[in-house]
Amino acid sequence: MPSLYPPGVAVTVRAILLGERIDLKGLELTQRLATNPLLISAGEGQYAALFRYGAIVLFGVNPLHEVTFVDELARLVGQPYAKRETEETRLRVDLSGEDRVEGGEIVVREATVESLQVVADVLAKSVVLGFYETSLASIFDAVEPFAQGLRGSGRATPKDRDLLRYIGDTLLTQHQMVGRVEVGEKPDVLWDLPGLARLFSRLEDEYELQERKLAVDRKLDLISRTVETFADLLQNKRALRVEWYIVVLIVIEIVLTLYQLLFLGKH
Repeated sequence: MPSLYPPGVAVTVRAILLGERIDLKGLELTQRLATNPLLISAGEGQYAALFRYGAIVLFGVNPLHEVTFVDELARLVGQPYAKRETEETRLRVDLSGEDRVEGGEIVVREATVESLQVVADVLAKSVVLGFYETSLASIFDAVEPFAQGLRGSGRATPKDRDLLRYIGDTLLTQHQMVGRVEVGEKPDVLWDLPGLARLFSRLEDEYELQERKLAVDRKLDLISRTVETFADLLQNKRALRVEWYIVVLIVIEIVLTLYQLLFLGKH
C-alpha cells in the first residue's frame, strides 16, 4: 500500500469522542480505504478513522473542514456528549530511522493506510480513557462527602436514587471498556501486518494506555466496593427501622392489654 503522504510532510492528527456510539452503517456508501477501524477519505490529503464506540480520528483535516465533517456525522452519533474529549498531535513522514514518537510527534517511515489505522486506534482509546477518567473523577467527588460523613458521624449515606445512579454509571463504564472499546486489546490490523507491532507498542507506551486502564479499573473497583458498602448500610438501616416498628407495636399491644386487665377488668 503506497504512502498517503510524501516524505517530509507533517499533518495534524486530532481525536474526538463525539458520543456513546456512531452508526457506521450510515456510511456504507462512502468510499472506504479500510475497515476495522473504518478509514475514509475526508478530502484531498485528509482522512478520517471512525469507531463504533463514538470516537473519530482526523488526519490533516483543517479546523473549518473539521466542523463541517463533524456536523455531517451528527445524524449518525447516538447520545452525543455535550463536552467532547479531544487529543491532538502531529504525524510526520520520515524515511530515515524507524517508526517512533519523537518530540511530541508520531514519526513514520510510510503513512500507509495500515499505519494510520494503528495511530487512530491508540488515539481513539486515549480519548475514551480520558472521558472515563473525567467521569470517574466526578463520581469520586460525589461519593467522597458520604465517606467523610461515615468517618465523622456514621450517619451520612446517599439517597436510593443517587445510589442507583452510581451503580449504573459504574456498570456502564465497565461494560463499555470491556465489551465495546476493548481498551486492552491490540488492533486487528496487527494480525495481518505484525511489522506494525513496534509502532503500536511505542504509541501505547507514549499514551500510557495500559497504565491508565489499570488506574481506571482500580477506581471502578473502589467505587463498586464503596457503593456496595452504602447499599449494605441502607439495608441495615431499613432492617433496624422495621425492628423498631415491631418493638413499638409490641409495646403498644402490651400497654393496651394491661389497660384492659387493670381498668376494664374491674367493671
